[in-house]
Amino acid sequence: MSIREDIRTVFTKDPAARSTLEVICCYPGLHAIWAHRIAHAFYCRRLYFPARLVSHISRALTGIEIHPGAKIGRRVFIDHGSGVVIGETAEVGDDVLIYMGVVLGGTALEQTKRHPTIEDGVVIGSGASVLGPITVGRGAKIGAGSVVVRPVPPGATVVGVPGRLAGPKCRKGQERLDRGDLPDPMLRVVSRMLDRQNRIDERLRAVERSGLVGGKRQEEIALEESVRAALREVIDPEVGIDVVDLGLVKGITVQDSSVLVEMVLTTAACPLVDYLSDQVRSRVLDVSGVRDVEVRVLDEPWDWDRFFAQRDILGEP
Repeated sequence: MSIREDIRTVFTKDPAARSTLEVICCYPGLHAIWAHRIAHAFYCRRLYFPARLVSHISRALTGIEIHPGAKIGRRVFIDHGSGVVIGETAEVGDDVLIYMGVVLGGTALEQTKRHPTIEDGVVIGSGASVLGPITVGRGAKIGAGSVVVRPVPPGATVVGVPGRLAGPKCRKGQERLDRGDLPDPMLRVVSRMLDRQNRIDERLRAVERSGLVGGKRQEEIALEESVRAALREVIDPEVGIDVVDLGLVKGITVQDSSVLVEMVLTTAACPLVDYLSDQVRSRVLDVSGVRDVEVRVLDEPWDWDRFFAQRDILGEP
């Protein structure tokens, strides 16, 4: 544990660092760590008042509050730092990266272990709160704004409020927290449910096409196939793929000569909603036997997995 090691840590974890002088003078996270070492030395010798005084002065200068009793490991880097709070019984391992606004807080009023233990190599995103005497396992990542109140396994990724496991153990080379590419566990569950429903719909449609139903329903099935073929002529101009292969067509319902087309959009605020709806309506009306068309845009999420799932169903390369 040395000043040189601390400076090397800044260069390793912050690409904005340009010079040693800049790191020494302009990094409040580094200043807070140095001040904490002095305060912690007083605290270990039961000199509680000077310990708290040093901590208080450090907080006033850096915006980072680290209780003198907290145990901080080597090569810990607090990036930007403002708003970071680390409680008395918190333990932070080596090589931990903490962004601004992080709280390592307690959930009890008793003088016991009431703050979290952060193991080596953990990354905690901006504004995240880790509360209670829980352990965040080695190499775990906590997304920005998350509130974590349960233990986190080593290598896991946690996002959301309350924090949910969103990813397995990190693969080698992906240990850094990419805050712009964090998984959304709820969207993943909904997408999987929708994909499963799509597969069930396709299997049901295959049963209907097999001739197990007859009469009028067979005519509606034939008309539905004609409508689906016509919709392949509607191209999404943003991606150059037709709306069927793109997975935007959620369902086609035929009743007599009336057709209901249910669609989802690639984004909730797609500017092409009117254009695509008009194109779909126009193509369907051109199909022989269709008199009425309703285009209904559903409020459901879409992602590229639906496009690849649709290609798998259709057996396309």
